[in-house]
Amino acid sequence: MTASPTPPDQALLWAVVPAFDEEARIGATLAALAAQTDTAFTLVVVDNASTDKTADIVHRFAATAPYPVHVLHEEQPGAGAAADTGFRFAIEHGAEMLVRTDADCLPANDWIAAARGQFARGVEMACGRSVPRRDEGPSPAERYLLPAVVRVTALYGRYRKEHRHPRYRAPFVLCHGHNIAITAALYVRCGGTPRVPLEGPAEDVVLLNRAREHSDRIARAERMVVESSLRRLRAWGARRTLLWCWDRRYRPADVREVHVR
Repeated sequence: MTASPTPPDQALLWAVVPAFDEEARIGATLAALAAQTDTAFTLVVVDNASTDKTADIVHRFAATAPYPVHVLHEEQPGAGAAADTGFRFAIEHGAEMLVRTDADCLPANDWIAAARGQFARGVEMACGRSVPRRDEGPSPAERYLLPAVVRVTALYGRYRKEHRHPRYRAPFVLCHGHNIAITAALYVRCGGTPRVPLEGPAEDVVLLNRAREHSDRIARAERMVVESSLRRLRAWGARRTLLWCWDRRYRPADVREVHVR
């Protein structure tokens, strides 16, 4: 689907949402994006070879969305490939500022405004904060302990030898693929998101490290908030989930299980 021409005030900032078999959840993500306090952006949803009605839901949403909507199709499996397709499409159509979330996430209603604020102060890549989805009824451990553990692992990542190489121009920061903002110029300059399978290297960390080689204007943005799903944690348990996030030190025997639904 190609949307109508993008108005000038919506042409500079684009939001990219990779999606695979998300018919049960993407409606809530689209609603959260429609409820933004700042709707001067263009949305591109990249259907990553879904076998359900994900794309149909986005097409219906596009008819009444408060901003232009594009639906692309990417056959190569993996959120990295889908995100890269969306980012490059946006850049080809004039985007100068890019944000990404995922199709099972709920951006806070000031998420776009917070990202725009980061760009306005000269940040070239901003990595936002992730909290559990409230509509999934997180337990106290999921609400408070999990984010604390994630922050501790990020601190470890900051001091890992391989993350402190002199080629990096900015410190390592905690980064979630479902909550990032990056300028189009830096995205092109650093080579963008790796087009790797989901079970491969974490595409968000690879993008972050690529960006760190090309810019010293990378920041952690606590005011950019996205609620993320707990379904992987609940399906795999805390230990396997953390090992998965830690350089894929846990991988399921059946590769199809990486697509937790």
